[in-house]
Amino acid sequence: MNDLPAPGSHIHLTAICGVGMASLAGLLQARGYRITGSDQNVYPPMSTYLADIGIHVLAGFRAEHLVPRPDLVVIGNAVSRGNPEAEAVLAQGIDYISFPQALGRFLIGARSSLVVAGTHGKTTTSALAAWVLTSAGVDPGFFVGGVPVNFGSGWNAGGGEHVVLEGDEYDTAFFDKGPKFLHYRPKNVILTSVEFDHADIYRDLDHVKSAFAKLIEIIPSDGSLVVCSDYPEALAVSRAIKAPAVSYGESGDWIAKNVRFDRGRSFFEPTFKGDSEGEVEAGVIGRHNVKNALAVYAMGRTLGISRDRLLDGFATFKGVKRRQEVRGERRGVLVIDDFAHHPTAVRETIDAVRGAYAGRRLWAIFEPRSNTSKRNIFAKEFAAALALADQAIVAGVYQPEKVAEGERLSVESLVGEINRIGGAGRALTLADAGAIAEYVARHSRAGDVLLVMSNGGFDGVHDKILQALAG
Repeated sequence: MNDLPAPGSHIHLTAICGVGMASLAGLLQARGYRITGSDQNVYPPMSTYLADIGIHVLAGFRAEHLVPRPDLVVIGNAVSRGNPEAEAVLAQGIDYISFPQALGRFLIGARSSLVVAGTHGKTTTSALAAWVLTSAGVDPGFFVGGVPVNFGSGWNAGGGEHVVLEGDEYDTAFFDKGPKFLHYRPKNVILTSVEFDHADIYRDLDHVKSAFAKLIEIIPSDGSLVVCSDYPEALAVSRAIKAPAVSYGESGDWIAKNVRFDRGRSFFEPTFKGDSEGEVEAGVIGRHNVKNALAVYAMGRTLGISRDRLLDGFATFKGVKRRQEVRGERRGVLVIDDFAHHPTAVRETIDAVRGAYAGRRLWAIFEPRSNTSKRNIFAKEFAAALALADQAIVAGVYQPEKVAEGERLSVESLVGEINRIGGAGRALTLADAGAIAEYVARHSRAGDVLLVMSNGGFDGVHDKILQALAG
């Protein structure tokens, strides 16, 4: 199926409440399609977003959800064979595509794509790129795996020639095990990092590198690459590039000099091969986010946008929901939400929040939920990262039965290692969100900062903590 369905056609999204799928639903609805969707895991912010735009989510997965017969079904990558809707689609011969294929058809089209890829920093970097280009008058389309505060949703069709996309290396669908970003026809690419992740689909680091190598191989010769020099494996895969490339980081073509932080903002001087382009103010915190901002700045200059046109977007960027997002404050205790679920991201997020709230006691509240964090492969790295907080609470492994016992993370061993590194009493484990909220309400004090880290809903622990603190 190559032609787009006519406006008014019925498109159904199976697993609609994923961050990307919910945003796709909004995009398709705005393009004039009649949208239905189904899911079994429904939680904010995407459930709220779908309700706000008038899309009702059908509970669970049932063949009956495809009656009347849709013109097209978009199948999310969380859907496997055996799913009643997937089986009905195949049995009835209904047209279907994957989420990345849908973006290629309905958003990118013939336009020039700017893909932000890497193990870490994709969402913030792509959201920042979209806002900076918008502020510069480029009017890009964009699709981000989160909700940028400046826009209020994770997508915009845009009217300009560029489309900014968060390029995920995770597999596409049960019928396409290639990385999502291979469907985005990348012309310009920011590569933030390459490390081992997604242990459920990648065997080892070399397997991960092979996915990114495929991305590099399809960048056209008139495209461009901005790659972080701080990750040797990112540099390694980028050597095959046939287009112009520049590096950035602690060393490389672009360096951030004179970095400083003040009142939740960052200031740095982008310096290209020794020549400073003057100070940039950015609405981000933490050294890792300064590097993300530097990558966006370097790409903007690579695209021929003047420094003056870039500055306002950096200064007015408000961040992304669930990325160091302040959820509330009660009794002088601040609750912050973050999506971190890889040990490098956990470490960098703790470092950023500590720098932004210097002198305050920092709690790290972590849920092992992702397919990598539920495994014991990074147990030592998680312990070292979480030990950087003053207090640490580790929740029980989410759906532990989905990981073989011999490969499963032992939360008790993780807590023991944190206490060995940071001192007795620094960490403990509590099984669920209710117990965590109750404990925090009893033991926190005014001035504390509670950093909650999970790549899922964490059973609404943020709101439960705030309610317990108010009680």
